[in-house]
Amino acid sequence: MGGVRTALYNYLFAKQDDGKFLIRIEDTDQTRTVSYAENYIFETLEWLGLIPDEGYIAEERKEYKQSNRKELYKQFVNKLLDSGAAYIAFDTPEELENIRELSNKSGKQWQYDSITRQYMRNSLTLPTDEVEKLLSSGTPHVVRLKLDRNEEVRFDDMIRGTVVFNTNNLDDKILFKSDGMPTYHLANVVDDHLMNITHVIRGEEWLPSTPIHVLLYKKLGLEEQMPKFAHLPLLLRPDGNGKLSKRDGEKYGFPVFPLQFTSENNVVVKGYKEIGFLPEAFINMLALLGWNPGTEQEIFSREELIQQFSINRISKSGAKFSYDKALWINHNHIKNSSSEYLFDYITKYFPIENLEKELFFRLIEVDKVRVNLLTEILEDYRSCIDYETNLDKEFYNLQIQKINKPIIENLIKKLKKLEETSLNGIDHFFKNFLNENNIKIGAIGLSLRALLMGKKSGPAISEIIYVLGKELTIKRLEKIYEI
Repeated sequence: MGGVRTALYNYLFAKQDDGKFLIRIEDTDQTRTVSYAENYIFETLEWLGLIPDEGYIAEERKEYKQSNRKELYKQFVNKLLDSGAAYIAFDTPEELENIRELSNKSGKQWQYDSITRQYMRNSLTLPTDEVEKLLSSGTPHVVRLKLDRNEEVRFDDMIRGTVVFNTNNLDDKILFKSDGMPTYHLANVVDDHLMNITHVIRGEEWLPSTPIHVLLYKKLGLEEQMPKFAHLPLLLRPDGNGKLSKRDGEKYGFPVFPLQFTSENNVVVKGYKEIGFLPEAFINMLALLGWNPGTEQEIFSREELIQQFSINRISKSGAKFSYDKALWINHNHIKNSSSEYLFDYITKYFPIENLEKELFFRLIEVDKVRVNLLTEILEDYRSCIDYETNLDKEFYNLQIQKINKPIIENLIKKLKKLEETSLNGIDHFFKNFLNENNIKIGAIGLSLRALLMGKKSGPAISEIIYVLGKELTIKRLEKIYEI
């Protein structure tokens, strides 16, 4: 959800200023790359209608994927090495781990910086001929950024204002790895420069990396073309204690992913799309997690979000996620949508075998004003079409024992004479029936629900009759003759 919110804010900001919204696959860390992730990202953006202006169509995707641009980054690495802004380090992962463990035991946090690099195996401490020998023999190595001691790095964040870091608290970040791939730091700066990126809107977790990026722009002589930065607040758990994670979804019982995916353990994890959220509602919900319009309005269309979105109204503090609020937003979007749109959307994303179109459309008409999820409409549809297979047996058996057969028989006779079968007509008919028989809905409602849908929840009784239609309603009521 956090990643999608970041994409959404970038999209809204770009569209508001007639800018371009780009997508770039940043897969420089091959150890963390998973096969399904790239398609998942594109499928999510397609579902939400957040279509990028660049990097989206098939012909561009290869060009906007960092693992395909390795040779390009080497030019910039060589420029940094030639100017003395970077250096080559030959320390093995085992050597670095041993040093960190020793430091931790003494209560100190070790980092590879302007002081410690003097005692390490790198091109700053080794003789030139030894460095050349190691390189020619293919010894594994990395390229690190050379930070000056006690330098203040300042930059303006569009959300947080002026931010200051001191290089004494930063380490000499790796720019190029032994596997021939750049790190995020170098690749991001190079790509942002080459792709003419003007604004970088990303998560708060990247704030500590930004001084490294600012220094890279300076050391590459690109400071004048450096984009503006905005770091978004974290999405927090419902209790506000810590960043929202997929484990929290399992704990609280709600999705934390937009679309369904299969985990590494082959466990299918449902997303918001599969449980019945409209894309408009999901976007609306995410937009309000960290941003507010400064008004009482909470339900937004995509066009309204584009018009009203402002970086200036994004909060610095984390945003607590509320699933109840998300359901409320989805409910309102469903309620405000046309029945035609809901019919087309549901039948596109939730294929239904042997669909009875007219019945399903009538159900959408009555259900959309009360449900929180589209899947609730599908559950009601299954009960309408084949309630005996889907019925709540405990509820059904209990209500069957309480049925007032004379009243039901009378209702059947009246229904057979009914001519006005519009929703208003049936509602008027049913109210008159209750008044004529001097009974309240509570005395007959549950019995009718048992006979007509087989479950206690669902539309109002007159709405159920309207959805089923006169003939099917009578057919199900006549089951009392078998009891």
